[in-house]
Amino acid sequence: MAFWKQFVLSLIVIIAGFAAWVFFMPGAGDMMRDAGIPESLVSKIAPKAEETADAGAQGQRRSQGEGQGQNRRSGGGRNSAILVATEAVVQGVVNDRLNAIGTGDAIRSVAVTPQASGTIREILIKSGDRVKAGQVLAKLDSEEQVIARGQADVAVRAAVEKSNLYHNIQSSVSRMDVFDSEIAEQGARLQLQAAELNLARRNIVAPIDGIVGIVPVNIGDNVTTTTPIVTLDDRSEILVDFWVPERFANTVAVGQPVEAMSVAKPGQMFSGVIEAVDNRIDAASRTLRLRARIDNSSDELRAGMSFSVSMKFPGDKYPAVDPQSVQWDAQGSFVWQVTDDKSHKVRVSVVQRNPDFILVNGDLKDGDKIVTQGLQRVREGGAVRVSADVAANAEVATQ
Repeated sequence: MAFWKQFVLSLIVIIAGFAAWVFFMPGAGDMMRDAGIPESLVSKIAPKAEETADAGAQGQRRSQGEGQGQNRRSGGGRNSAILVATEAVVQGVVNDRLNAIGTGDAIRSVAVTPQASGTIREILIKSGDRVKAGQVLAKLDSEEQVIARGQADVAVRAAVEKSNLYHNIQSSVSRMDVFDSEIAEQGARLQLQAAELNLARRNIVAPIDGIVGIVPVNIGDNVTTTTPIVTLDDRSEILVDFWVPERFANTVAVGQPVEAMSVAKPGQMFSGVIEAVDNRIDAASRTLRLRARIDNSSDELRAGMSFSVSMKFPGDKYPAVDPQSVQWDAQGSFVWQVTDDKSHKVRVSVVQRNPDFILVNGDLKDGDKIVTQGLQRVREGGAVRVSADVAANAEVATQ
């Protein structure tokens, strides 16, 4: 497009915008006079706009007058009171119950490993067996250890005979020879004890009472002191670790009762108590670790199960109101309270939202009447008329 065409088009747009501003903007004439435009030019440019503004002001005054007249005709008294529906404030409780997911573990669990290296010669248990502490679970080859014990036993007998002989002929030998024979006897006895210990360690024994898990080794396997032979679980009681929000940190304590339900046993509740409370809040999740102890004398539970844990608390009590009654303005949330047929604004803060009610913190008590319907026309200190039946409530809803 040519430059002169662009210039003309821009000039037309500017003139049209100025004309619209002059016509629709109230007080445009006064603003032009303040800007120094001569009165003769202003009277030619903006007479229509001033007439339109004057007409609008007159129409507004007429509307206000009609409204005031209508209000005067409607009269006062009970007929001028706004019809509303109310509900009484009730008491609600928050933080009265805790639900969490936890993982169970046996009260004692041991992965049994050998105390010496060697080849498994015999396995004396199978998965699911109940064993007692000290019971032999498996045996390693022990031929070398048997020979070493026999040699130590012979050395002890020789040392004892020599010591006895020196004691009998003390007159023919020096005291130092007698003392050396006694030391040799004690050393031989210690060697025998070491040989017996090495032989005993060829037996793999249970360190606790428990139930045998799956045995991962076979006869003939060569094992070391780090090879797991079997896992023993004492599941007479189950420990359940779970995490709770930090707001419960000052509420939970050792000994408090808990209820747990296993995913494997839906609908069946197991009772227990808090066994331990951690000493710090986890900074990443803002949770506190708890451990519950649950009786398992019936042996229905297993280590590693997941549990749904629940606890009950007295909780914090707050006024509960209908969700429709809570309103907001520039200063925050509030409700309308009806006292002596007058409406009054009460400031509240929302504590918890629920489907049927909202817990709030404010100057309210049980039984206070709170407006739930007809809120659009309620004003501070205004007269209200409380509906008394369902039909009246429907009338409020249609207003």
